[in-house]
Amino acid sequence: MKVENTQVQMRKGILEFCILEIISRGEVYASDMLEELTAAKMIVVEGTLYPLLTRLKNASLLDYNWVESSSGPPRKYYTLTETGRAFLEQLRETWRELVASTEHIIHNKQTKES
Repeated sequence: MKVENTQVQMRKGILEFCILEIISRGEVYASDMLEELTAAKMIVVEGTLYPLLTRLKNASLLDYNWVESSSGPPRKYYTLTETGRAFLEQLRETWRELVASTEHIIHNKQTKES
């Protein structure tokens, strides 16, 4: 078993949460999301991001508007809906619980080894 496979699965598991967090700050363009995710070492490609954005839009968690661009075609900027904000808050709570649970398990393991 390769550790890289597990790492990829872990990243995929929190990708939706990270995308919603980025969008929660205000209108954001998809390439800016990709840039931030890449900088955070959340390895993502356009072929992963765009279908996920479509799924989140279809679930009424986000919306978008088209904004004219001086350097090319109009750009689609994403924002969270009220439903998306409530959903994100639930994910934040789940994240806090997962971190606490994981820390508890790690701490327990280290205590028993000592």
